[in-house]
Amino acid sequence: MNERLRHEPRTFGVIRALLQRFAYLGMVLAAVALMMVGKADALLMERMRIVMADAVAPILNVLTRPADAIAGGVESVRRWIELHEENARLREERDRLLQWQAVALRLEAENDSLRRLSHLVPAPVAVERSARVIGDSGGTFAQSLLLFAGKTHGIGHGDAVLTGEGLVGRIVGVSDRSARALLVTDLNSRIPVVVANADRPRAVLAGDNSDRPRLIHHVPGVTVNVGDRVVTSGDAGAFPPGLPIGIVAEVADGEIRVQPFAERGRLDHVRVVDFGLGGILGERFAGPGGGSAGGRSQLAETAPVAP
Repeated sequence: MNERLRHEPRTFGVIRALLQRFAYLGMVLAAVALMMVGKADALLMERMRIVMADAVAPILNVLTRPADAIAGGVESVRRWIELHEENARLREERDRLLQWQAVALRLEAENDSLRRLSHLVPAPVAVERSARVIGDSGGTFAQSLLLFAGKTHGIGHGDAVLTGEGLVGRIVGVSDRSARALLVTDLNSRIPVVVANADRPRAVLAGDNSDRPRLIHHVPGVTVNVGDRVVTSGDAGAFPPGLPIGIVAEVADGEIRVQPFAERGRLDHVRVVDFGLGGILGERFAGPGGGSAGGRSQLAETAPVAP
């Protein structure tokens, strides 16, 4: 009896070793058999797959619920931590904004008081309209946009054309339902600008039908570095001061090139803004060859726009 009990564990060990040795071989043979059956009868394999899926689905559903619950709990904790951090950040930002609000209100009151004391004439209110770009006449000799908006929509000669990035150009021709905008890169474009650095040198942004207009009429030896912002200076009354145009992209051999903020290939819609500025050059020079003249003129508004 004792001898038989001693031999039984050895027998079980031998059987277990044989099963482990031939388990992989059996699974490979089963897989090959299933592949052969699948090739022979695809419908049968599809039925078997559906039956197996139906049988395993409830088990998988039960097994995945704890994992989903744990994952949901971890996600909730993570979101709570993020919300707590964001709440603290927003509180700090709110405190800073409240301080700046107090400063802004004080400066606004001082500004109003000084305006009343100096009898300063208030700046005209800008009128803004949106227009869709329906044509681009970019080429070797001219760079302009055709806008689907005209006099009937309130568009006038000399209006500034902008995008969210900055100044694009100005209106140089208006008909009833369309308008033509001369780009800052056009050969006929001349815009008084200022480089927004410590020296704040003034210059004229001159287009030459390239992607990067150049700065001319600046003081020789002035400090201008790559990356400096270029904005309108407000000289000549063509545009109000401070409209962003671009950044200095190249300074070499005394030539300064500016990369406009607005990308020409992405101009689908633009803003046409009447700042109420008449300029100083008069209506005879309001055309594209007249340089930086802005403002509206009755003579220019009657000029037709070629489609």
